[in-house]
Amino acid sequence: MDIKENIARLQDFYLLSVKAPIGVFRRPFYFREAVEQMDYMGSGSFFIVFLVSLFIGMALCLQISAELANLGLKMYTGKIVGISIIREIGPVSIALVYAGRAGSGMASELGSMTLGHQVDILRVQGVDPVKKLVTPRVIGAVLMLPMLTVIGDAVSLLGGYYISVFVSHQSGFFYWSQIKEIMIFDNIFSGLIKPFIFGYLISCISCYTGLSTRGGARGLRKSTTSAVVYSMIMIILSDFLLTRVLLYVLGMRV
Repeated sequence: MDIKENIARLQDFYLLSVKAPIGVFRRPFYFREAVEQMDYMGSGSFFIVFLVSLFIGMALCLQISAELANLGLKMYTGKIVGISIIREIGPVSIALVYAGRAGSGMASELGSMTLGHQVDILRVQGVDPVKKLVTPRVIGAVLMLPMLTVIGDAVSLLGGYYISVFVSHQSGFFYWSQIKEIMIFDNIFSGLIKPFIFGYLISCISCYTGLSTRGGARGLRKSTTSAVVYSMIMIILSDFLLTRVLLYVLGMRV
């Protein structure tokens, strides 16, 4: 693939990522499609998000508790676990799971429609494929991922509570009092702004790779894999950039 083709692909992705959110404010409005995507991405991803979040919270609390015990600082387990989950680990881990579950689904579905010429049929009928197919998926991802992140953070904190009380034999009241202390604007804002960006990136990347599918079954496999891989790379990269910007904006020293 030469440089000219790469630039053309980047241009196409840029146009799609701009047109998709603009379609929210333009008629016609595909409410039914948006609700269907929200159901698929939200309730369909709940179970795996619940399991992953629970065991991440338990494993993180177990490890931190063991390390702090050696330093005589075991009472700060709840505070460290809470900040880690709310600001960083929760949003990133759930976004990665979301990319693997919902992102791959979007790419494979649109890829199948592209190979079956259903997207071409929409164009012939005068329907904008981006507005009908991409915009509802962007809406679903941007709205559902933050909600799943809030649920996942809560489940992770409950997992940490279980380890703190029943494994490390700490006070449950003291654990939740420390969690309450870290529930300040800076931490909550940092943990909630990231899922909106991650959801937008996952949906745009997955839809673009799906609509760019060529070459039959092998091409569909390649586009689905590319959607997940590129989404994960962008999640990690954007998380670093967002963390750096938020630390600067919120006036936190590094």
